[in-house]
Amino acid sequence: MQHWKRTIEMANACFARGELVDARELYLQALALAQVLFERWADVDEAVAACVISHHNLADLHLRLMQPEESAEYLCAIHQRLLQAAQDPRLTPALREAALRHSSKTYAELLAFISEHGEYPRTSRLLFGQEQRGQTAPHHGVH
Repeated sequence: MQHWKRTIEMANACFARGELVDARELYLQALALAQVLFERWADVDEAVAACVISHHNLADLHLRLMQPEESAEYLCAIHQRLLQAAQDPRLTPALREAALRHSSKTYAELLAFISEHGEYPRTSRLLFGQEQRGQTAPHHGVH
């Protein structure tokens, strides 16, 4: 956990200085750490939060780079991961519950993103079950 925290702090410092290439590399390292340790962290809320923060930081970075579709991809990826984890019988009940709790934040972030930047193919598929623009299916998700 400490290594992940240091990596995020270094990435945030680069981001604040406008060193976006370095920030992206560090955010990607932090994400890789969070994913590897997801099922191994003693504190399940910290494990899930690390994945959420890593994805959301990368989404913010891509918005700064004027790449909203890339940002949408990171927001969708973490939301989908949490929904899958919440239903994964291999995971401990505590980790599944933490994933479900944190999915409300990822859902809210996705909705805020869409309201500001519009829909993208993956956001439509994930949130609304739309395979093509114009098709509407009711959302039967966890929320």
